[in-house]
Amino acid sequence: MLGCGGGGVGLRYRLTLATGLVECLCFAGVVFGWASLVFVLKTDGYFTDLCVNLTTGPNSTVETDCSGQDEQFSLVFTVTSFMNNFLTLPNGFIFDRFGTMATRLLGICLYTTGTLMVAFSSSALSMLLFPALSFIAVGGILFLITNIQVGNLFGSHRSTIITLYNGAFDSSSAVFLIIKVMYEGGVSLRSSFLILSVCSVIHLLRTFFLMPNTHIPYPLPEGFTYGVSPGKSNSYNVEEIEKTRETGMTSEGEGPAETDDMPLQPDDGQQSEDSGKVASFRSCVQSWFFLWHLVWLSVMQLRHYLFIGTLNPMLNRLADNNSALVSQYTNAFAFTQLCGVLCAPWNGLIMDRHKGKPLAPGETDKEADLRSSSLSLFLTSLQCLLFSICASSPLLPLQYLTFILQVLNRSFLYGGNAAFISIAFPGVHFGKLYGLVMSLSAVVSLLQYPCFALVKGALGGDPFYVNIALTLLTLLAFIHPINIFYHCRKLTNQREDMAGGADITLAEAKM
Repeated sequence: MLGCGGGGVGLRYRLTLATGLVECLCFAGVVFGWASLVFVLKTDGYFTDLCVNLTTGPNSTVETDCSGQDEQFSLVFTVTSFMNNFLTLPNGFIFDRFGTMATRLLGICLYTTGTLMVAFSSSALSMLLFPALSFIAVGGILFLITNIQVGNLFGSHRSTIITLYNGAFDSSSAVFLIIKVMYEGGVSLRSSFLILSVCSVIHLLRTFFLMPNTHIPYPLPEGFTYGVSPGKSNSYNVEEIEKTRETGMTSEGEGPAETDDMPLQPDDGQQSEDSGKVASFRSCVQSWFFLWHLVWLSVMQLRHYLFIGTLNPMLNRLADNNSALVSQYTNAFAFTQLCGVLCAPWNGLIMDRHKGKPLAPGETDKEADLRSSSLSLFLTSLQCLLFSICASSPLLPLQYLTFILQVLNRSFLYGGNAAFISIAFPGVHFGKLYGLVMSLSAVVSLLQYPCFALVKGALGGDPFYVNIALTLLTLLAFIHPINIFYHCRKLTNQREDMAGGADITLAEAKM
């Protein structure tokens, strides 16, 4: 069932879904279209003071070396991507503590400030790019965090909608391609970013009319309403609903309490001593699932960030500094990013493929969700391995395939990340756990700048060995899905043993 409640309520749910999709698709993740924006910024002369003239050859030919400019642009993206992830932790606490409206108002302020700073920057004020892009990135991730909960409105399609929103977030990077094309058509960079600033009015209207003040609970209460409306909105406490859900499921004897009232920990499988309480935030963070999920996200995210941040210099090297060819491949990369919104729902369908089917005897909904997620996490790891292999190739035409694998993997990566956290841990901790895993992975992503400096310095501009090292590093991502697979098998064996023991006891009683 795609919606619930009466006609008016169902319509509001669908409007929330559709407008949230537009918000993520057109605004939330625009900073990841960095390669397209760099092309415009270079044309406008940003950081040109770092270019130097070199005299080479017997004829004293003068060549311009702009490696310092490329390094500065790479640093801008490194700082932006770090802030995008690292500040997700405090943002997650703000979301869990103060609710949707306060979080979105903060995001709108940051996003608008960032777009205005870019609009009024210039080659003489190139350093404004550092805070401006960071504000846009953090504001965009706040849009995503507050929209992920919309999946709770559509129970059986929850993971599909979460991954759809993450795919739209990825596809929004194509907005910078549109800005690049408009720039080539005569529209200034300032005009484009002023338009993005004015669009903040849309975000405000959606915040007040189509989003809740606090949170959207899961499972959804009957007739749940939100936003400004003539009638009185129902008031819900998400933590109380979580506790009711967990207590209810364990009291019905549907399986081991460990799979319902605490994060699933593959090392022990023991039941909670107090099955009526939602697991603490600390116990979630200390679980093996959280640790391996962090490794899974961090290694693949580092691979993607280094690829995006160094795409322009890489294309320049492979195309022998042919600006027309670099522009062609940059456009191709940006166009493939549009497909993220089409690829991401496949991941959600994989995660939701068991919904509507009967559970095995003694199996809980959470265990079924977890078992279903292992295939998604494995496919994501495999995609990243193939993407990294292609990205390591020095063949320019092969980069078209690299672009396809990159957008497919990235849409699976972030959608799967959010969906897994919502499955494996209590919803009351979602914002904090999502923020923590993104923040810790941001620390790992800082390695992209030393990698770029290593390529530029010791390796003489050839990234081959760094690419090989990152490809080997992505093999660590396979540990997470394998760990989940064996944990679910362990729970299945436990149920079968318990069922077998019960049958033997019943037979002895009859004797």
